[in-house]
Amino acid sequence: MDNGSAKQTVVLIPGGGVGHVGPMTQLAKVFLDHGFDVTMVLIEPPIKSTDSGASFIERVAASNPSITFHVLPPIPPPDFASSPKHPFLLMLDFMCQYNEKLESFLSSIPRPRLHSIVIDMFCSHVIDVAAKLGLPVYTFFASGAGVLAVFTQLPALLAGRRTGLKELGDTPLEFLGVPPMPASHLVRELLEDPEDELCRTMMNNWKRNTDTHGVLVNTFCSLESRALQAFRDPLCVPGRVLPPVYAIGPLVGRGRSGPDEEEAERPECLAWLDAQPERSVVFLCWGSKGSLPEKQIKEIAAGLEKSGQRFLWAVRTPAGSDDPKRYLEHRPEPDLDALLPKGFLERTKGRGFVIKSWAPQVDILRHPATGAFVTHCGWNSTLEAIAAGVPMLCWPLGAEQKMNKVLMTADMGVGVELEGYKAGLVKAEEIEAKVKLVLESEEGRELRERAAERKKEAEEALKDGGSSRAAFLRFLSDVENLRA
Repeated sequence: MDNGSAKQTVVLIPGGGVGHVGPMTQLAKVFLDHGFDVTMVLIEPPIKSTDSGASFIERVAASNPSITFHVLPPIPPPDFASSPKHPFLLMLDFMCQYNEKLESFLSSIPRPRLHSIVIDMFCSHVIDVAAKLGLPVYTFFASGAGVLAVFTQLPALLAGRRTGLKELGDTPLEFLGVPPMPASHLVRELLEDPEDELCRTMMNNWKRNTDTHGVLVNTFCSLESRALQAFRDPLCVPGRVLPPVYAIGPLVGRGRSGPDEEEAERPECLAWLDAQPERSVVFLCWGSKGSLPEKQIKEIAAGLEKSGQRFLWAVRTPAGSDDPKRYLEHRPEPDLDALLPKGFLERTKGRGFVIKSWAPQVDILRHPATGAFVTHCGWNSTLEAIAAGVPMLCWPLGAEQKMNKVLMTADMGVGVELEGYKAGLVKAEEIEAKVKLVLESEEGRELRERAAERKKEAEEALKDGGSSRAAFLRFLSDVENLRA
C-alpha cells in the first residue's frame, strides 16, 4: 500500500450499493487530486447481483487503478430471505459486525500516515472505531444539503410525538433551510410509529451523521444556499452546536473519454444520439434499482408515441411486489415484446431507442442531443443532470426521492413534476404533455435556461477559488488542526 511514497492516506468507507460506492469513488478522486493516497474499505456484498454488488465493485476497481481497494475478510451474511427483520436493519447489523476487522486494518496503517477516515451516511457504527483509535472521522453525505437539513431536524420533531407522521398525509412540515415539505414525502419508514425499531434506528443513524468532526456534502453553495445556512442557525437543533458542513460538490462521473475513443467501444445508444438534433431527445431512466409495473411501462410507451418526440428509454424488468426485499432480487433482462404495446418498437423506429441493460447515464446526459431527463430523483442522477445542464421531469419512487423532488421543483427550478405517481400511475396523456412542455413550450424554454445556468454555477464551484474547492481546502485545514 505504501508504494515507497510519504503521502498521507485517507480511508474511505462506503455503505453498500451502487448509489453509495459511486459517489465515494468521485470523492476519492478529489483526495487524489490534492496529493493523498486513498484506500477504500469494502465488504463482500451479502447478495451477489449482476447489476450491482461484486460486478460493480470490480468495474470500479478496474477503472480506478489509483485507488487502493481493501476488502475486509468476509463473515457469514444474514439470511435475508427468511428473516422477519427489515433488510435495512439486517444490513446495518451485518456492517456493524465488521468493526473488529476494520479496527485491525486501521491499526495496521502507520499513525503518521493515516490522515482521516471518511464514512458513508449509513456507516455511523464506524464512529466508535475511530473514537477508540483517536482518529479524525468525517461523514460523507451523498445526498443533498436540503435532505440533510430535514434529517438533522427530524429527531426533535418525532421526539414529541406518540404517533407516526403518516396520519398527517400531505400536511406541509416546516424545516429550516427548505421549502415546506409534505409529511407524505419523507422517507416512508419514517412515517410509521416513532417507537418502531426501523424508525428508531434510522433516526439514531441521522443523529450520528452529525456526531463526527464534520460533514462533507455532495452539493454546491449556490444550488442549496438556504439549506447550508440552516446548519449554522442555533434553532436547527436547539441546544446543540453542529459540526462544520462542507459543500464540496457536485461530485459526478466524468463519463467516457470523448469522441476520439475507439468506435468499437462506443455504446450503440450514444451512436444513435449522434444522429439526433441538438436538445431534441428525452432520456428516461429510473436508476440502478428502479423499476416500474408492466401497466405503467405500457402507459409510458403510449405517451412517448403520442408525443411525437425523440426518446431514449432504459427499460427494466418490472419489480415483483412492494416488498422491501424486492431490492435484493436480481431481475433478468426485460422481454420487450411482452412488455411494450404490440408494434411500438416498429412504429417508433428512428425516433426512439430502447435500452434493456445498463445505460451510460453520464454520457447520455452530457450528449448535445439530450434535451430532457425523466428521472426517479435519486441525488446522483439529479446532480449528473444539473452538471450537464439538462432539465428534469420528476418521477420519484422511494427513499428520499420525493424530498429531492420538492427541492428540484420548488427551490432549484430545474424540474417539473409528473403528478400521476402520487396515485400510482402516470398516464400516457400526462407523459405526452409534460415531455412536450419541456422540449417545446415557453415554460420549457425558461426551464432549460435555468438548467443551463445551474450547469455554469456547478462548473464555477469546482474551479480554483470556487466555493466547493474552497470548502474542501477548509476541510483539509480543519483536519490538520485536529491532528496537531
